[in-house]
Amino acid sequence: MSSPGDNSDAFKHRYGPWAVVTGASEGIGRAFAQDLAARGLHLVLVARREPLLAQLADELQRTHGVQCRVLALDLAELSAAQRLADQTAELDVGLLVAAAGFGTSGPLLANPLADEASMVALNCSSVLAQAWHFGPRLARRGRGGVVFMSSLLAFFGTPRAANYAATKAYVQSLAEGLRVEWAPAGVDVIASAPGPIQSGFASRADMNMAQALPAEVVARVTLQALGRQTTVRPGWLSKLLGWSLATLPRWGRIRVITQVMKGMTAHRPKA
Repeated sequence: MSSPGDNSDAFKHRYGPWAVVTGASEGIGRAFAQDLAARGLHLVLVARREPLLAQLADELQRTHGVQCRVLALDLAELSAAQRLADQTAELDVGLLVAAAGFGTSGPLLANPLADEASMVALNCSSVLAQAWHFGPRLARRGRGGVVFMSSLLAFFGTPRAANYAATKAYVQSLAEGLRVEWAPAGVDVIASAPGPIQSGFASRADMNMAQALPAEVVARVTLQALGRQTTVRPGWLSKLLGWSLATLPRWGRIRVITQVMKGMTAHRPKA
């Protein structure tokens, strides 16, 4: 079975001519932007740091000959999604890649409440608002797609990353529901649930991530699966844990993932 992800022309027809990529200044968002530009899609690059976005836009325009627009927005502010929708209203957007997000680690009570609340705002509320604004536009076109960034940790409660895992469980559930809701309108939805990624995430979350997957691989595998799968698990670790934990009761999965997180956060405070 083929999908638009297998053919650049088919992909561009279904998900172009414009794509919106949030969190595009670094890491996974940047990797998605580079992959999409190579496929010939024009891009709206969204993140807080305008200089990094401008640098990426110049690189993509010179290398691939695509158009790029830069929008410096803090998507943790709920009103930012409205501004994003307003400032792209005249563009024929066929794809939304909601890659902006961050994580925390360690015991919940060791982290500032403001940081944890900000993570919920960016990882959950902003993703919901983006989907709410762009979903109708994609449906009116009769074709398009949305990429949500889930996580290996989205499928079970995760001590020492409890709130982060909860935000990704929300994203995973939202993607699964919207895939069914929006399919009759021709809108493809996918949740990408990788394990550790080589990006700025680990530094901000203060986690030691061994055997992290290159962000470029996550972007490529996810876009190849768009239109074909509900959830894609880039990388061997995500696949291995998904398969091996599937037969365990929920408490057993939590026990296993607890040991994984202990290794990633051993340097963090115990309480």
